[in-house]
Amino acid sequence: MTSKTREPQYQALLELDDQSGRQSFGLMSSNTWHEDPKRLTFLLSRYKFVSRMFEDQQRVLEVGCADGFGSRIVRQTVGSLTALDFDPIFIANAKATSDPQWPITFVQHDMLEGPLPQRYTGAYALDVLEHIAPGDAEALFLVNICASLEDSGVAIIGMPSLESQGYASPQSKEGHINCQTGSQLRSTLLKHFTNCFMFSMNDEVVHTGFQPMAHYLLALCVGPRR
Repeated sequence: MTSKTREPQYQALLELDDQSGRQSFGLMSSNTWHEDPKRLTFLLSRYKFVSRMFEDQQRVLEVGCADGFGSRIVRQTVGSLTALDFDPIFIANAKATSDPQWPITFVQHDMLEGPLPQRYTGAYALDVLEHIAPGDAEALFLVNICASLEDSGVAIIGMPSLESQGYASPQSKEGHINCQTGSQLRSTLLKHFTNCFMFSMNDEVVHTGFQPMAHYLLALCVGPRR
């Protein structure tokens, strides 16, 4: 390596680049960076919320990780992270772009087919439940998340609000078959957890304001029902 940065403190950047190359986007995050770069800040803010709520949790499960781009933020604050997706393409991509400095176990699994054999202290699903058909499929999905949690386990479920769908992209609308209002989501989750604390998001800001004006909903759930 012969290149030198003008300021010596940045030489470490070139050294890391020479030793291990540059980090890569995943399939979904790359598309977002191409189509709507600011949306990545919204995505990463949701993962930061989870990382703060789950700080020091020992065994955490992510349901619906896609390319795993945001998962590393949660891995920073928890003992271990298992991230699953039902699509083998996304799991293969997540493994290919992973970094051994941030070990994450990526697993192909469909939560509609059953819980995982190990129980976790925390589980989260961001931008997943709206893709699950309401009714029996939705109930089975949440039952299997609860079955994957310890009795004292906690869960975070995040989805775009029903009110936001007037502004959603055509691609998003195609997969969003189960968006709900804040009150609907809370009622849905209370069938499976003893309590549920609701938060709203607009862009990257988390708040407890008027839910019908929220673009995104986050539910912190405790006490999984068996």
